[in-house]
Amino acid sequence: MPLGFFASAGHTALTPSQASAASQLPVAPHEIDAVLLTHAHLDHSGYLPLLVKLGFRGPIYCTPGTADLLRVLLPDSSHLMEEEAEYANRRGYSKHHPALPLFSSDDVAGVFPLLRPQVYHEAFDVLPGVRCTLRRTGHILGSASIELRWESDGKRLVFSGDLGRWQRPILRDPELVPAADVLLIESTYGDRLHAKDPAEHLARIISQTAHRGGTVLIPAFAVGRVQELIWTLRKLEDTGRVPLLSVYVDSPMAIDVTALYCQHPEDYDEEVAQAMREERCPLCCQQYHLLRTVEESKWLSDRRGPMVIIAGSGMMTGGRILHHLRQRLPDPRNTLLLVGYQALGTRGRALQEGARTLRMHGQDVPVRAQVESIDGLSAHADQAEILRWLGGLERAPEKTFIVHGEDKPAQTLAQLVTERLGWSTEVARDAQTVPLFTTRPAPQPATGAADAASAQEPARRTQSIEGGTASP
Repeated sequence: MPLGFFASAGHTALTPSQASAASQLPVAPHEIDAVLLTHAHLDHSGYLPLLVKLGFRGPIYCTPGTADLLRVLLPDSSHLMEEEAEYANRRGYSKHHPALPLFSSDDVAGVFPLLRPQVYHEAFDVLPGVRCTLRRTGHILGSASIELRWESDGKRLVFSGDLGRWQRPILRDPELVPAADVLLIESTYGDRLHAKDPAEHLARIISQTAHRGGTVLIPAFAVGRVQELIWTLRKLEDTGRVPLLSVYVDSPMAIDVTALYCQHPEDYDEEVAQAMREERCPLCCQQYHLLRTVEESKWLSDRRGPMVIIAGSGMMTGGRILHHLRQRLPDPRNTLLLVGYQALGTRGRALQEGARTLRMHGQDVPVRAQVESIDGLSAHADQAEILRWLGGLERAPEKTFIVHGEDKPAQTLAQLVTERLGWSTEVARDAQTVPLFTTRPAPQPATGAADAASAQEPARRTQSIEGGTASP
């Protein structure tokens, strides 16, 4: 299943002892047969370089879009961690001495030879007698749900991955899965509904900020969120609902990712496909500026007045957004616009909850700018959309595990699925081990110690899951 990490603010650089603790897995990496990856976001893929460093040599199955994104996201992640560790050591603000990155660029390079891209809907062998099928989820480019089917008895394990949304721009809608005996379902927004028209909210914020003479600063994920933002801004410009402002994308990774979106027509919805056939660029604004170099970013930091700046990272755990925050948060004319999920422990969550100062690079920056949130631009399905996806199953699973969510949305979704659908449902717990299929016969005991070890290990790997409220 996906292997990711989440780097909260100030914790992307680790000491050797912390790295050792972080590397502990319930299964030794060299004993893992394969990795199945739903999509490229770092909370699903970011642990892969360390896994390979620790001895994993099996195939990593994913879609072609995910494989291409990994070649952008993982090197960028290692670069940022190495850069942050070096900066922390030079300035002396880290509590770790010395601060070290979780993994290096050399570790990242070891991931790519293991990638085995697979196309949607075509089943492939993961292990002898176990086949996998990937289906679109509409979350980001290349995102997929995973279905594992045991050929001996037809039993199915399904992991939703991160579910996207219906009738959103650029990507096709999520595809339904007909059957599952054991289901793992994400719950990021299991307790809430998204706003109906985020474009109007966005237009109001941009217009009001421009009227004050301020800048709209948008921390955004390079994959998915930047592309949808640009699409939406262009629509607002073309219909005259926002003033024409310079739009700066200060993120080399977002620029590279946007180019990748243009190379994967298998994920386009019809509107984008039509624009591509007509050779119209659907992912640019009228006054559109792409900034790659550090010098260009520094130049932008010195500019003032009405404009839109989009930079990573989306939760403000690192990246160029930090320098823009330090420059622009103290100015009440500006607006910081949060357009995605902000996890606990991040600068984004702190600002969302009303923090009046923000700690960055060893300094406390006053927050006088307006802070706004638009959840309607989220790439995650809300509660109603999760239920819509679950409604595609033709029969109730034997067991449904709620994963990938904080406690409140996970518990809310579990209760709703139990009450509304009548399914056997529970919130998965960290380090929980459960039998996958209650009807599967127990493995026959082996006679020798060596035989016993070899017989039990594959059974454990294929008949149990390690569950949790975050991605496995």
